[in-house]
Amino acid sequence: MTGHTSSTENPRRVVVVGGGPAAHRFADAMVNRGLEGWQVTVLTEEAHLPYDRVALSKALTETDVDLTLGEASMWDHEALTLKTGERAVKIDPAAKSVLTAAGNKYEYDHLVVASGSDAARLPIPGAEHTHVYRTLEDVWAINKAIAGLREKLGRKVNAVTIGGGLLGLESAAGTEQLGATPIVINGAPWLMNTQLDEGAGQSLGRLIEAKGFEVHGGVFPSEVVTDDDGNVTGVLMADGRTIDADLVIVAIGVKPRDDLFRAAEGEEQLFSLGQRGGVVINDFCATEVDGIWAIGEVANFEGMCLGLVAPANTMAEIVADRLHGGEATFPGFDTATKLKLSGVDVASFGDAFARTEHSLEIVYADPARGVYQKIVTTDDAKTLLGGIFVGDASPYMSLRPLLGRELAAEPGAYLSAAGGGEAPETELPDDAILCSCNNVAAGTIRDTINGCGACEGNAPVQELGELKGCTRAGTQCGSCVPMLKKLLEGELTKSGIEVSKALCEHISLSRQELFDAIRVLELTSFEEIMAKYGTGAGCDICKPTIASILASQHSAYVLDAGRGSLQDTNDRALANMQKDGTYSVVPRIAGGEITPKGLGVIAAVAEKYNLYTKITGGQRIDMFGARLEQLPDIWKELVDAGFESGQAYGKSLRTVKSCVGSTWCRFGVQDSVAMAIALELRYRGLRSPHKLKMGVSGCARECAEARGKDVGVIATADGWNLYVGGNGGATPAHAQLLAKDLDDETLLKYIDRYLMYYIRTADRLQRTARWQEELDGGIKHVEEVVVNDSLGIAEELEAAMAKHIDTYEDEWAETLKDPERLRRFRSFVNAPDQKDESISFVPERGQIRPATNEEKGGVLIASTIPVRSETVGAGN
Repeated sequence: MTGHTSSTENPRRVVVVGGGPAAHRFADAMVNRGLEGWQVTVLTEEAHLPYDRVALSKALTETDVDLTLGEASMWDHEALTLKTGERAVKIDPAAKSVLTAAGNKYEYDHLVVASGSDAARLPIPGAEHTHVYRTLEDVWAINKAIAGLREKLGRKVNAVTIGGGLLGLESAAGTEQLGATPIVINGAPWLMNTQLDEGAGQSLGRLIEAKGFEVHGGVFPSEVVTDDDGNVTGVLMADGRTIDADLVIVAIGVKPRDDLFRAAEGEEQLFSLGQRGGVVINDFCATEVDGIWAIGEVANFEGMCLGLVAPANTMAEIVADRLHGGEATFPGFDTATKLKLSGVDVASFGDAFARTEHSLEIVYADPARGVYQKIVTTDDAKTLLGGIFVGDASPYMSLRPLLGRELAAEPGAYLSAAGGGEAPETELPDDAILCSCNNVAAGTIRDTINGCGACEGNAPVQELGELKGCTRAGTQCGSCVPMLKKLLEGELTKSGIEVSKALCEHISLSRQELFDAIRVLELTSFEEIMAKYGTGAGCDICKPTIASILASQHSAYVLDAGRGSLQDTNDRALANMQKDGTYSVVPRIAGGEITPKGLGVIAAVAEKYNLYTKITGGQRIDMFGARLEQLPDIWKELVDAGFESGQAYGKSLRTVKSCVGSTWCRFGVQDSVAMAIALELRYRGLRSPHKLKMGVSGCARECAEARGKDVGVIATADGWNLYVGGNGGATPAHAQLLAKDLDDETLLKYIDRYLMYYIRTADRLQRTARWQEELDGGIKHVEEVVVNDSLGIAEELEAAMAKHIDTYEDEWAETLKDPERLRRFRSFVNAPDQKDESISFVPERGQIRPATNEEKGGVLIASTIPVRSETVGAGN
């Protein structure tokens, strides 16, 4: 089948059944190729515009998130019509029409079915009491159910997810973010068994169990148990065990929605169906019936139906191309998978299970760390066939485009976790697919960089955002963006174009260059700096960056001399703003050590001001719910008792976590508590490009999780091992060993140098882990500078740190000394004594929490509980 030319007066009619990503991509592809002479009608049974199902987990935790695909204005095109709430129920190939449940008939010249799939259900007793994970309504229902159960039960909800594949693990991770206990039941012996081999699956299991997930593998459920009122109480397993459950989600896979292709009783079956469902298509996505195409999860190609976005997008483009007279063909399914599950990286691509004859598997496994990396090659160890990565998937993006090609180095060089050094740079061939979601080749990206045919005057593209918009690369799952950025910078460099390191549109210097300029010229104000190096009035990028640089160089009160207006919200309030506009207060508890008397002071303050209290992950106590004008009163009581600001609001040292150490623990070999306190008091208030966390463990058992910190110190029988560049967050990294068996004095000296070198040279908002990765030479470079003083700046770095230590002042105490500074802390400037009465709370587990929008419409306890004001993200 090929496309036809048609006139505007008599347009050819295309009806699309389905409103998911595949249908959206087809409509978008038709618009991009030109709709002159066409009329495209999209029928979707859902009430929403087509949305991104790949990002469905976002809607589970953020019910107001907008997942709409593309620009909503696309549907305003006069030749494109979207009909929501229209469920197709029957195809009449003879009449070339589609009938909907509402009784409407849509005639077509071409029919594109993108009906997707349904969530598979469990054929066991009690299955009617379970949730599935497929649509926005599904995830909203789960969110509402967990919130209701938490309120009803007054405890943490046990959320069981049946299914340990991609969807099941995303579902479980979402319930964890909602505050439930995530429990995963998987019939296979290990997780993600479709994508991962046993070693990788077991590593993944260990990693997520360490994050609080409960995993039951190798056994199937036989019944969902409920009480007399129909409330879920547990899941009965085939081996006789009952797993406690308050809510059950079934995510065991999907089944193609191929009902439209199944003949009713007495009718001739016109379409071939796959053994496991789905309508059979050929290599250009056509069914056996002329004029009818199928794309996405409902399409069965070579015996397979896959619920992945990349092949669905490819199919959509192919049909649009064919309708416009092209000859595109479907190359087969790309099963590459990459995801981040609760901070754990997982990736699988190509022949991950080494099914190719005589293939080799090169494996690095570290069960203790939960790291597993495998590369599959041909028997001569040269051609890449596939790979699996768990715990550290950093090689994935470099290797994925090289699938089926000869590697530039020994396979082991690409196993980053094995410590084999950096793999050599590899120039991607033009036909290598860089963005698999949108099937964008490296050559297409190069061509666009050097001159975009869609841009006016075939102008070159020099900005990442513009490159993404022109090529679509990096606009779906986003995992290829680092490679895309690297390719862009490489091509610009080849063309003799200097890659901009400008801080923002107002300052052409990089952060490092600006830091050095301010230091050398001893500039002390924003106005001086902008007069010499900037243009305009500044922005929300350069203002807080300059404020941070000034604070790290001069240790002056951060809100004086006009610096208050430069700060982020939290820094301006010297506290963390929360979602309801109140603030949280975090006093410093160095090393996690606190006296009973100190605990009593915090308890008294929290009780007096009716604050919600929470032990943080950094061994401190956070008090939530303070109004802006209450902050000075709270600080005064804490400061009078000997406390100071914990700076949970700043890009600075947050905490130094410690185990109990040799003082009490029978395994401890050094006094980790004393060292942690010494480090925290030494580096408190140190402003930096990003927040800093440290940890000190008294022995190799690593109870303080020091290797997950920017600076980690682990005791040995001969002193201390120093690790640097670790962090948690969205892209976690283990700290790397910098020096071994150090005495106290040398340890402090090396940390001084390391931190000050990082502060001087890192980019804005760059964590130590990413900074080290981007340094030429990585950890070896850091070692040369910090340990061997290769740049000859050791004394200068130490002197800069000594200046900070000598000039440190507590920001809370300094604020309380000055009435002018206190004027900042008022909810209403023109009515300093007026409270913000819009803030409301409800009781929960013996404390308070912010009222939801729904609860604010009802009767609240705001009149009996002192109300409070501002906060975003509690630091620990």
